[in-house]
Amino acid sequence: MSQHYYDSMDLGKFAKIGDLQKPLADKFFSWYGEVFKDGALSAREKSLIALAVAHAVQCPYCIDAYSTDAVEKGYSEAQMMEAVHVAAAIRGGASMVHGVQMMNKIREISM
Repeated sequence: MSQHYYDSMDLGKFAKIGDLQKPLADKFFSWYGEVFKDGALSAREKSLIALAVAHAVQCPYCIDAYSTDAVEKGYSEAQMMEAVHVAAAIRGGASMVHGVQMMNKIREISM
């Protein structure tokens, strides 16, 4: 039997983070709930954003949760994959733009 570092069953245990620090967990869950309510962006739009961010930060639990949420909110597979491509482009671009720091350092030490 192979074991994995990330266990999908752990996602269901997320609410248990309050067991060791209830006051802070309560504040987190209250804030988290407010963030995902309709506002200037709809809860539906926020779900797709969350899915993209989940890929950018590489959180398998978040990918699991927000893939499900996005499907439940009516997003198509094509829309979801396009959101993943947007996240990947931003993540890749962020890596590339840091190349400017390298170029600056090379110029500094070459002088």
